[in-house]
Amino acid sequence: MRQERNNIFFGIDWLLVLFFLLLVGFGWVNIYAASHSDESIQVFDFSSKYGKQLLWILLSIPLIILILFINAKFFQQFSSIFFILSLVTLIGLFIFGTEINGAKSWYRFGGVSLQPSEFAKAFTALALAKLMSDRKYNLSILKNQLKAFIVIFLPAFLIALHDPGSAIIYLAFFFVLNREGLTLAYIILGCTSIILFIATILVGVKIIIGSLFIIISIYLIYKIYRNKRFLQFNWMRVVAIYLFSSLFIFSADYSYNHVLKKHQRDRFEVILGKTSDTKQIGYNSDQSIQTISSGKFWGKGFLEGDKTQGNFVPAQDTDYIFSVVGEEWGFVGSSLVILLFIALLFRIIHRAEKHANKFGRIYGYGVASILFFHLIVNIGMVIGLIPTVGIPLPFFSYGGSSLWGFTLLLFIFIKLDAEKSYDW
Repeated sequence: MRQERNNIFFGIDWLLVLFFLLLVGFGWVNIYAASHSDESIQVFDFSSKYGKQLLWILLSIPLIILILFINAKFFQQFSSIFFILSLVTLIGLFIFGTEINGAKSWYRFGGVSLQPSEFAKAFTALALAKLMSDRKYNLSILKNQLKAFIVIFLPAFLIALHDPGSAIIYLAFFFVLNREGLTLAYIILGCTSIILFIATILVGVKIIIGSLFIIISIYLIYKIYRNKRFLQFNWMRVVAIYLFSSLFIFSADYSYNHVLKKHQRDRFEVILGKTSDTKQIGYNSDQSIQTISSGKFWGKGFLEGDKTQGNFVPAQDTDYIFSVVGEEWGFVGSSLVILLFIALLFRIIHRAEKHANKFGRIYGYGVASILFFHLIVNIGMVIGLIPTVGIPLPFFSYGGSSLWGFTLLLFIFIKLDAEKSYDW
């Protein structure tokens, strides 16, 4: 048994490793297509974006080996310390951070930039798993729910101060809470809030509040008519719901008009159809949609995408990397990429459910939820369904911090899964 544990590769789910290698490899191919500047193939040109990404991929190997070398119990024991350190690095951005693309979200060390928010997701998942795996922890108790919310929203708040778009990823953890017994009412409340926020933007405060009043009035009339108990009806609950909803609508309107920056409001309005702008704010999304649709069924072929090679889509090697897939590999290639992500997610959930250790299961669901949220938001952004919020496509988008963050996230789970049968 001891010899088995000394072998860092023992018990590893190689199917997860294969999915990782396929995604990273195909991601690099598309980064090459989006960033190469001539016909000559210079794979090891480390001054280019594809060369730098290849270097980050190679440097991921010692990171993976280090993760596999560490005993799985270490991640559980020190998860709180990792979480605190991640908060410190996020707070440190206010003093030592470097602004890139309008967001002060980076540390610069010479010619290398690191984004701590990419690593904070893994450490938040560890901290949440540590909290909820305690035998005395009961998610049905309000005090324990508040503890989980603090773990989730504290890093999200710090990130939102620099980059509001990246902070929305932390909503993914509600899928984890739901799996562990949190009532679905929270998710329904969240979806309702999103609907009210969008409706407020589209038609204004007065119409939404008036419509809400009419709906609640009809509901009251129906309940009173059916129950015939006017005095015994729970009026306070209905009034509280209406007042809370009205307060949320007013705050949503204020936040939209006074908190969000103009370019962020413009993106919402383009997506929601309030304005038509394919030259400035809506240019990225419009060009991305055209690029994807031009690939049709089979795609134009590797390095044959004229829009990709012509640099029509800004940030195509980062946020809009999926548009390269759509143009050069077509519907078939795009579908295969999505299916590969789905297979990865299902495999993670399948392995997580086999954990006798609650910590490993909760962390596994955290990994799957984060990857799922990134996938949905990024592709939704690229095809024009979601405003541009700067969310990378896992293992695909250019960036060392992004690649290392997702590698750390996944391989900690692979290590936990490899030792799930041992007594921690």
